[in-house]
Amino acid sequence: QVQLVESGGGLVQAGGSLRLSCVASGRTSSVFAMGWFRQAPGKEREFVAATSRSSSSINYADSVKGRFTISRDNAKNTVFLQMASLKLEDTGVYYCAGRSNSWPSLSPTDYGYWGQGTQVTVSS
Repeated sequence: QVQLVESGGGLVQAGGSLRLSCVASGRTSSVFAMGWFRQAPGKEREFVAATSRSSSSINYADSVKGRFTISRDNAKNTVFLQMASLKLEDTGVYYCAGRSNSWPSLSPTDYGYWGQGTQVTVSS
């Protein structure tokens, strides 16, 4: 079993920054690619960013390119999402996800491990 626990969410004004963290525990050897997804009220869960285990392959949603940065510290089994220039539409619950495959997929159905989520609210 793999457990993922997110932290770092909160309330921030538009234009501000936040850094999310996700710590993996348990059978972390089963986790290769890790990613971040988000879900706004009334909307489907959407891809934000993902990285391979070595960070050699990284994908971003077009909506966050140039503003968000995903990184990971494998020694600490942690993945980060640095968010800058936040917009109102970035509001939502942010979920950390992991999969037993090296490719940082954009599809949530490819991920078998999920955290409980952390709320990010961007205010005007």
